[in-house]
Amino acid sequence: MSALATKAVDSGTSGRRSRLGWNIIGLFVFAVVGFPVYWMLNTAFKPAKDAIDPDPSIFPTGLTLSNFSRALDIADFWGPVGRSLLVSVVVVLIGIVIGLLAALAISRFAFRGRKIVIVGILAVQMVPLVAMIIPVFLLLNDLGQYDRLTGLIITYLTFVLPFTVWTLRGFIVNIPKELEEAAMVDGCSRTGAFVRVVFPLLAPGLVATSVYGFIQAWNEYLYALMLLSQQNQTATVWLGNFTTKHGTEYAPMMAGATMMAVPIVVLFLLVQRKMAAGLTAGAVKG
Repeated sequence: MSALATKAVDSGTSGRRSRLGWNIIGLFVFAVVGFPVYWMLNTAFKPAKDAIDPDPSIFPTGLTLSNFSRALDIADFWGPVGRSLLVSVVVVLIGIVIGLLAALAISRFAFRGRKIVIVGILAVQMVPLVAMIIPVFLLLNDLGQYDRLTGLIITYLTFVLPFTVWTLRGFIVNIPKELEEAAMVDGCSRTGAFVRVVFPLLAPGLVATSVYGFIQAWNEYLYALMLLSQQNQTATVWLGNFTTKHGTEYAPMMAGATMMAVPIVVLFLLVQRKMAAGLTAGAVKG
C-alpha cells in the first residue's frame, strides 16, 4: 500500500473516531437535558404513592391518569391557562410589531445616539428581573394597573421587547442591503421594498423570535406571583396550589406541569419548519 493510500486510510479512521466522539458527547448532553422532562412525565403517570417513594424507580412500574384528574380538581385550571395564553399572545404581538420597527431603524438607519440605544438594550437585558420587582410594583400601583392583566403585559414587555429588538436586529443585518436597493431601482418605495423583499426573508427570524418571546412570557413566575391576586393567577402560579400545609402533591403537580407544557410543544410542532434561518444565503452574487 502506498504512503498516500495509508494516509487516506488513517485520515478516514481519525474522522470516524472524531464523529463517534462527538456523537457520544451529543448523546450525553441530550440525556442530561432530557432527563428532567422524562422524570416529569414519569412522575405524572405513576401512582401518587410511588412519587414520594424514598427509593424511586427510574422506569415506571405502573401507569395511571388519576394524577391529571387530581390536578384538574385541586384548583381551577382552564382559567389560569387562558389568562397565560392571553398575556403571552398579546405580549408577543405587541413586542413583534414594536420590536420589528425598532430593529429596522437600528439596522438600516444611521442617527445620533444609535450606539447608545444598542448599549441600552443590552444593559436592560443584563438587569436581573428580581431587582426591578419593587419599582415595577410601585409604578403599577400608582397607575392603577396592579392585579390587572394589562399591568402584567406591560411588565412583560420590559424584558421581552429588548430581547425581540436585539434578535430581530441580528436577522435584519444579515439581509443584504443590495436587495432593497435593487427593488427601489425597479420602482419600489422603501416601504414597498421592505414588504416585498425583506419581510419574506425575515419570516424565519420573526417566527423564532415570537416563539422564544412566547416562552419567556408563558414561563414567567415571579412577576405573575407578585402582581396578581389568586383570582387572576396565571398557569405558572397555579402550580403553587399543589403545595399545602400537609405537604406537596408531587404527582399531580407533575401532571399539571405536563399539561402546561402542551401549548409550547404544539407551538413548536406548528412552526418548526420556519425556525431555520439562512434563507438569504447566496441571494446576492459577488
